[in-house]
Amino acid sequence: MPHIRTLLIWGALLLAAAIPLVAAGQSPLLAWRSPVYIAAGFAGVMGLVLILLQPLLIGGYLPGLSQTRRRRLHRIVGTLLLVMVIVHVAGLWITSPPDVVDALTFTSPTPFSAWGVIAMWMVFLAALLGLIRRRWPWRLRSWRLAHTGSVLVIVTGTVVHALLIQGTMETLSKIMLCLLALIALAKVIFDRRVWRAGLRTGC
Repeated sequence: MPHIRTLLIWGALLLAAAIPLVAAGQSPLLAWRSPVYIAAGFAGVMGLVLILLQPLLIGGYLPGLSQTRRRRLHRIVGTLLLVMVIVHVAGLWITSPPDVVDALTFTSPTPFSAWGVIAMWMVFLAALLGLIRRRWPWRLRSWRLAHTGSVLVIVTGTVVHALLIQGTMETLSKIMLCLLALIALAKVIFDRRVWRAGLRTGC
């Protein structure tokens, strides 16, 4: 039975990741887009998938992985997320620099742009916090709170950003992926209770 449970969990995760990607690949809007723009869009979709994966790893919800391997994968996935964000923004910059400038300066008329930019900066902050964790000058609990806070903004901002965009992502699969990311983050925050002073294991 444990093997069946493992297969079901990993199978469900695979479906949750694959369905939005496959659905986006079938979008008729891709026919009028350049390869660079398509790559940027899929980097965004992949980033959302990685955002779902992160709390599942750190929370220990994926069976068959030791704590050491989970932490290593958490760092790798975090690095991949950073790369996806850079590819996403760089691709949009190549195809339409004025739109990216408007987004970065929070002067864009489209509301989803601001949410995406906020999430982007928080990804950079979370990555920086990950790099300096061992050299954090204050109590480790403050690092956990800072890291968890930045992740909370990342997930919230990315979900709002994705839901407001009417683009290549199919609506139902996009909503499903966003809800799963929110649920996974909420569960890991609740289970690990990073706000408690006596906590010894955090995000």
